[in-house]
Amino acid sequence: MKTKKPASTLSHIDKTGRARMVDVSKKTATRRKAVAESFIHLTPATLTLIAEGRVSKGNALETARLAGIMAAKSTPHLVPLCHPLLLTHVDVEAQCTPEGVRFISTVSCTGPTGAEMEALVAAAMAALTLYDMIKAVEKGATIERVRLLEKSGGKNGFYRR
Repeated sequence: MKTKKPASTLSHIDKTGRARMVDVSKKTATRRKAVAESFIHLTPATLTLIAEGRVSKGNALETARLAGIMAAKSTPHLVPLCHPLLLTHVDVEAQCTPEGVRFISTVSCTGPTGAEMEALVAAAMAALTLYDMIKAVEKGATIERVRLLEKSGGKNGFYRR
């Protein structure tokens, strides 16, 4: 039986198996955008505290949003092989639902590589920060569904989940 060759190789691993930062110096700079999400499950009681602004540490959703924005800008310091990007826009939106809070991060830049990692880090950090804000009242909160929703730009073009 013939084994299929993988459709692509891992770009951050060299021929000897060593981790490497990809050389993007020959890639064309294009406008790029990435959108990611995270979700944190919360009890109705905790959601009420957040909605009424009664979280003892302050405005929980605004703090989480700002943490996500700051995290997007710090991605190459957190993810070892990420390129530093000149981000042109970062936004993190918090959407309250009956089950918890959904964070949607949008990151834009013009450059030779995409902003997917920045969007994912922003969404994840927003959820982690909200957990930090509410852990005194709900240690059992669950963070999940950190995922890329869409990306555009570059040679691979548009992707939507």
